[in-house]
Amino acid sequence: MLRQQTGFFTPNEAYFAQYKVTIVRDKIPKEPHRILEFGCGIGGNIPYLRKAFRSAEIMGSDVSALSLEVARNENPGIYFWQEGDVAAMPQEGFDLILVTGVFHHIPPLERIAVAKLLFTRLLPGGWVFVFEHNPYNPVTRHIVNNCPYDEGVVLLRPSELQELLRQGGLEVEEQKFSLFFPQRLKLVLPLERYLGWLPLGGQYWVLARRPPTSSSVSS
Repeated sequence: MLRQQTGFFTPNEAYFAQYKVTIVRDKIPKEPHRILEFGCGIGGNIPYLRKAFRSAEIMGSDVSALSLEVARNENPGIYFWQEGDVAAMPQEGFDLILVTGVFHHIPPLERIAVAKLLFTRLLPGGWVFVFEHNPYNPVTRHIVNNCPYDEGVVLLRPSELQELLRQGGLEVEEQKFSLFFPQRLKLVLPLERYLGWLPLGGQYWVLARRPPTSSSVSS
């Protein structure tokens, strides 16, 4: 379904995974030791995280048991667990948590709780990198409105996502727009790094951090 919806942009949906992980790699100033992809789905981003952060221990979590079954088969050696399974969840914290296209699937009234959950899973000084669909982009809105697995979702404005993360106890460090040009326009793709201020990209990202000396946040 994703390939059908975004075929005009790229013939290979893996492009989106590599694109996001490249941004994360460029923006994280310190090599993380432990990385979690929260809401990893079938694990499409995991191979690129492994390649970008070769020395890091990488894990994934999701609410879908069926998706995690696929992720395990496609990514041997990576530890995955189902959200809600407290016994399976690692006790140690993470230096980096990646969240791609997850928040708009979370009911609005539950989003602050998820932001607080991310805070608790980060080590002090750790980063959370969140990618979301850009509600200001008419093409993005058309894709979301016509995609079966996006039925009923509520997109977040960048300011809303930033405020959610702040209410979760995190410090927002940067926000940019992304995905401006189709993959086939290779000659202009390098220009994207200069267009992060322009609210026309197909998606946007927010980089936030747990304060180095922070205590736990109240539920």
